[in-house]
Amino acid sequence: MDFDEDRAIGDSSPPETPATKMSRQQILTLIAMASINFSSMICYSILGPFFPNEAKKKGVSQSMIGLIFGIYALCTLVGSLILGKYIVQIGAKFMIVAGLFISSVCTVLFGFLDQVSDGTVFIVLCFITRCINAFGFSAAVTSSYAVSAKVFPDNIATVLGFMEIFTGLGLILGPPLGGWLYQLFGYEIPFVFTGCLLFATVPLNMWILPSFDAVPSQNSFFRLCTRIKILLICFVVFTMSSGLGFLDATLSIFAIEKLHLSAGSVGLLMIGLSLPYGVASPIFGVISDKYPSIRKWMMVIGGMATAIWLTVLMLVVVGFSLCMTCIPTFAEMIACAHENGFEESLSTLGLVSGLFSAVWSAGMFFGPTIGGYMTQALNFEWSAGVQGALAFLAALLQLIYFTIEDVQNKSQKAKKIEMSSQGEKSPLLPKTDRLRVDIG
Repeated sequence: MDFDEDRAIGDSSPPETPATKMSRQQILTLIAMASINFSSMICYSILGPFFPNEAKKKGVSQSMIGLIFGIYALCTLVGSLILGKYIVQIGAKFMIVAGLFISSVCTVLFGFLDQVSDGTVFIVLCFITRCINAFGFSAAVTSSYAVSAKVFPDNIATVLGFMEIFTGLGLILGPPLGGWLYQLFGYEIPFVFTGCLLFATVPLNMWILPSFDAVPSQNSFFRLCTRIKILLICFVVFTMSSGLGFLDATLSIFAIEKLHLSAGSVGLLMIGLSLPYGVASPIFGVISDKYPSIRKWMMVIGGMATAIWLTVLMLVVVGFSLCMTCIPTFAEMIACAHENGFEESLSTLGLVSGLFSAVWSAGMFFGPTIGGYMTQALNFEWSAGVQGALAFLAALLQLIYFTIEDVQNKSQKAKKIEMSSQGEKSPLLPKTDRLRVDIG
């Protein structure tokens, strides 16, 4: 099948209008990215309703359960940094296909760990399987962000907002589907079913995605992280993912023990977070692309709202606020990189997507591990309060930075206007020259 490679990769000529009709290749790429988000998020989210309780039956402590959740994110962090740096050398398409294959196989294997003995053997195999799975996941996700930004350079926030619909659907369907399959068929079937679903995306992406040719860049993560704005956005992303990881590892046990809910009911409870996130994503994506100047304020307002936690009503609020905060972050990081001299290439997009995925994964490691330890030492309510405080701190730092930035920009504009007005009022000849002309 012949594709318009130049259009997919992007040529040097600017588009005629921001709202040009999507090409066939863009539509197929969007389908491929949506399938990756949907299947990956289902596989990721099915653990929440039943795995913590199942692990507890095998003698695993709350802090160790949090570490099992968190090690996935830690390995994703390492994989994202490495693969994001070398995306051009490895190949974006190969990273996606290979990553999906590895992740799907590990998901199926994780479903048979209940057959091993309790205690240390179970914990070690959980860690090994989760680590390998995480490297596959990081390859697919890091490359998918870079490919999306490459194919849709002028509408990246809108496209990511659309893709987050399928992320939200995966997060919505994963917990109740995992809880119900666990109740009906036991521990193995949820992982076997979702692993096979993820494996089905491998041939789909092999057929749909084109190959992307690019030249490696000399830029590095260190140079990217020297910008204060990039660091602040990274901190916001970290607090958002930390909160989500904390809920994944602790909410189900809290709901089962304190609220006496079943595994299926816990899955429905988690919909209170995922549903508003998926519904609001395309809306905030369009707003972010149409009005780029308000992206920073979306992140600030969303971060402030995320500090509110705990009940189902609060989960709904957090779902909307997470969406408002996260959707503009990737587009804003790309814009900041280009403003600071990074070329508009697949290599730069790989760096940005790798950093974004790494910081997100760092939060997903911090939330379950530290949150699980705090929940064990104190209680769920105190741990949730700490997560909310981190989100509030990130939003407050951004508010201060963006306020100072706006004041400085307005001051510079005022000086330019004043200088231009003085230039227009100044005479063409100096006063001495006019005097000489009059005497003559």
